[in-house]
Amino acid sequence: MDVIINGIDGAMGRKLVASIEKTDDMQVIAGITPTGADGAFLKPSDYTGPADVMIDFSHHDGTVPMIDYCVSRGLPVVVCTTGQTDEEMEYIREAAKSIPVFKSANMSLGVALVAKLVREVSAKFGDCDIEIVEAHHNRKVDAPSGTALMLADAVKDARPELHYNTGRSGMAKREPDEIGINAIRMGNVVGMHEVMFGTDNQTITIKHEAHDRALFADGAVSAARFLCGKPAGLYDMNDLVSEA
Repeated sequence: MDVIINGIDGAMGRKLVASIEKTDDMQVIAGITPTGADGAFLKPSDYTGPADVMIDFSHHDGTVPMIDYCVSRGLPVVVCTTGQTDEEMEYIREAAKSIPVFKSANMSLGVALVAKLVREVSAKFGDCDIEIVEAHHNRKVDAPSGTALMLADAVKDARPELHYNTGRSGMAKREPDEIGINAIRMGNVVGMHEVMFGTDNQTITIKHEAHDRALFADGAVSAARFLCGKPAGLYDMNDLVSEA
């Protein structure tokens, strides 16, 4: 399987190269980066050779040209970049009508399983308070994290009447119909997500910690394998977990 990596010179791009090099059935056929580092192409349209899939670990600002390129070539794409605007997400959804697109806020299989548990507890634990805490390194730009929002979405799948409160401060008594979402930024934390369900007499806590960013690269490799051969559509980690 020939892979194009968009964002090949970033921290996750380098992790992805290492993950692909460990496989027997995949190879990096081209890399894309605005710096042109190590012979990479400056933009997707500069590469016209063969490819089976693109994996994107770049920046959401490049979503539109990358998606345009994949649609023009009928190329499946795994979008690992987070922080897309509403308009960019709509562009991705529109593209999925003509090509297979895999989009997840978190490429960890473990997080996908946590989201499944969160959905089940939200449905069965009744009228409880729900709080989400996430922690990442001090260089992360977006807050709350895409993964925290993904977990909040899992809660809303079961309890659609709830709304998000992203960062409580001041005179801010907790409302009964809110999901509290709080972000911590410090040091070199790879990623921690904790979902707490509390009543007057008990608490359930579901927690996931990432210890090495390589787990996200490995998840992207699994997603690329999953995506190839699929019909046009928008897929995520739930689909991968279900098929597995």
